Amino acid sequence: MVTIRQAAERGHANHGWLDSNFSFSFNEYYDPAHMGFRALRVINEDRVAPTTGFGKHPHRDMEILTYVLEGAVKHEDSTGASETLVPGELQHMSAGAGVRHSETNPSNTETLHLLQIWLLPNQLGIPPKYEQKRIAVQDEPNRLHLLASTDARDGSFKIYSDAELLAAKLDAGGSVSHTFKLGNGWLQVARGSVSVAGGTLHAGDGLALEGESSITIASEIGAEFLLFDLA
Repeated sequence: MVTIRQAAERGHANHGWLDSNFSFSFNEYYDPAHMGFRALRVINEDRVAPTTGFGKHPHRDMEILTYVLEGAVKHEDSTGASETLVPGELQHMSAGAGVRHSETNPSNTETLHLLQIWLLPNQLGIPPKYEQKRIAVQDEPNRLHLLASTDARDGSFKIYSDAELLAAKLDAGGSVSHTFKLGNGWLQVARGSVSVAGGTLHAGDGLALEGESSITIASEIGAEFLLFDLA
């Protein structure tokens, strides 16, 4: 079964310094029909104004991934991590037994545009952990890159969730295919547009796939997307 979640249907909040779109219920946005999909609990598309951001706040028992589209994000947390994340890098934080962190836009002029992802953990109370690394999505287009997985294969982050994250950039006319390992999928278009499952998805659109063994994603104009393989 294939279900489209169009960008215009997402929840939305604009706080001046922060403009957010919510694929699933989050904070003051509540929609009982969209509480998440499998282990995927949150996909927020955030635009953060210069010199602002999320001050120190706590999390626990959640796998958190940050994918930057434009700008930079300054991360600090109670594990002692202090890093700056830019496009072409991926951030992973296991909140585990409890962590406090801040995410801010260090630029005086440039808006930060990112995707914030939360995955439900399959283990509770693990020691909190932070890591980030360079990814080859922009450098090697027209192929799927495994970014996070249950077993850390192919250099991916090991995450404690029944989920895997892949991403790709497609040139105009490019395509990729994926056979689901865990049985279900969620596709989130970050830029451009793609042809998939007999339809077209644009930036901000999502697609839930249940009981589908594989997927082929193509683009006439070019695109960038995230693909979740979910139990």
